[in-house]
Amino acid sequence: MHKQANAQIAAKNPAAQNPAAQTPTERNRQLMQAIFDELAKGNGKPFVDAMADDFCWILPGQTAWSRRYEGKQAVREELFRPLFAQFEGQYTNRAINIIADGNKVAVECRGKVTTKKGKPYNNTYCYVCRLEGGKLKELVEYMDTQLVDAALDAPG
Repeated sequence: MHKQANAQIAAKNPAAQNPAAQTPTERNRQLMQAIFDELAKGNGKPFVDAMADDFCWILPGQTAWSRRYEGKQAVREELFRPLFAQFEGQYTNRAINIIADGNKVAVECRGKVTTKKGKPYNNTYCYVCRLEGGKLKELVEYMDTQLVDAALDAPG
């Protein structure tokens, strides 16, 4: 029902019919919406493809995972690889709200997966993203850090 309503709204929006007329805010919001539409199906490829080579993922807090992951390669090898190695089955992440302003996009989302130890890892996130030229440059991830400590082993 929401998709049908969104399609009707988009059809009436001249910027949607002419991507060149879109504002950076609209383009960035649509990019993140498209990424999360795929993440909700378990397809993380568009997310990874959208990362700039010098992308930075920041996990504030005091968990074993908390730090800055500098560069797309480091994110893939030092964050994603050890994280996804702990999952049994497909990880999905569904956007609840997307708020965009210029080159900043905030995404409230819900991840869902079970670990290989049988623990549910259904975390709630707020990603604050910075984009440049249609690429993700930085993401700060706010989440339930107590769940991280309870459900996940330390990386490495």
